Amino acid sequence: MAAFIIEGGHPLSGEIQPQGAKNEALQVICATLLTSEKVTIHNIPQIRDVMTLIQLLKDVGVKVAADGNTYTFQADELNLDYLQSNEFVQKCAQLRGSVMMIGPLLARMGKATIAKPGGDKIGRRRLDTHFLGFERLGAQFHHVAERDVYEIQAQQLKGCYMLLDEASVTGTANIVMAAVMAKGTTTIYNAACEPYLQQLCKMLNKMGARISGIASNLLTIEGVDHLNGTEHTILPDMIEVGSFIGMAAMVGNGIRIKDVSIKDLGIIPNTFRRMGITIKEEGDDLYIPQMRHYEIQSFIDGTIMTLADAPWPGLTPDLLSVLITVATQARGSVLVHQKMFESRLFFVDKLIDMGAQIILCDPHRAVIVGHDRKLQLRGGRMSSPDIRAGIALLIAALSAKGTSRIDNIEQIDRGYEDIEGRLNALGAKITRLP
Repeated sequence: MAAFIIEGGHPLSGEIQPQGAKNEALQVICATLLTSEKVTIHNIPQIRDVMTLIQLLKDVGVKVAADGNTYTFQADELNLDYLQSNEFVQKCAQLRGSVMMIGPLLARMGKATIAKPGGDKIGRRRLDTHFLGFERLGAQFHHVAERDVYEIQAQQLKGCYMLLDEASVTGTANIVMAAVMAKGTTTIYNAACEPYLQQLCKMLNKMGARISGIASNLLTIEGVDHLNGTEHTILPDMIEVGSFIGMAAMVGNGIRIKDVSIKDLGIIPNTFRRMGITIKEEGDDLYIPQMRHYEIQSFIDGTIMTLADAPWPGLTPDLLSVLITVATQARGSVLVHQKMFESRLFFVDKLIDMGAQIILCDPHRAVIVGHDRKLQLRGGRMSSPDIRAGIALLIAALSAKGTSRIDNIEQIDRGYEDIEGRLNALGAKITRLP
């Protein structure tokens, strides 16, 4: 298990470039299974989860060529026997993103296998939306008890109308990829409409799919017989952009975040502004000046500010951990309501050990009373429970007095590429222990 040693208290300054969006990468890479022609994808982040998925595609028989952050995929000779192997099941169990291979394989090959996928330990993350959507399209499931997997088959998927039980991003992506080659028209209501999903649909349309309603929660998909190759560029990762905004507020001495695709950030910049953080938009860059003090706004009626996650265009749950950390040094108080996952707030115990004033009301709500920089967090030893809590703890350690150690940084590596190298270039003092 690797670890970071962080020497806190060093102000950061300079420019930093966000990587390609992790969540978009997982979707569009899986979509390459839908065609036998070459698909080239630019700006792929070289992070643990994405590299694990690419290796999984190689194992299935996809030809992969890399040139920096540009990858070319060609799925013209798939090894379907490998899908039945225990090795495949074990690798899928290590990566939640592997679940999005089901839709493309079901659409093109008529069968797929699914094991319980891995990923962050942030509470229950059910797959019902995926299963119900595939069933509506005509797929059949068979549970293989001795291997604890589900085998899914469909000779010919058929378009239909469906109302999703939740606006699941991965569920919508999976169903869309299955429906693009179904017979007839598929209508998906209560579909997720995050920028990742929009990008996937735009890429599929360039491949020959017929998807309308992109960016709304009502998608209409006219099935086609086959898809072609294409070229696609992944957006900057909006979660990383938000993480850098929080870092700049806590320990920045003037930081510019380059080429962020402001139009695709949604409510994120304004959420940080509600925390009192100054964010200047200059071209497609964000500049955050040194914030000696920042004051949390209240609602118009004077009541305490509440931040809650919600499906797009609401606030992404992936940034609540960072916002909690930023609030510890703000002037004022804020209630954070994490609605989607019941274990994501448990990392606040580690912030409390560092001196933060946080009341964990229940698994979903926490009240943060800001120190207004009158009391500096103190360094300590902690472990990263998931990707987003990991980066939040790293930001806390950068601002803390003394030296901190974060164990289990493989979790951070799943979502952030060479994070210590990029932050050290801004003036941080982070050492990786193997």
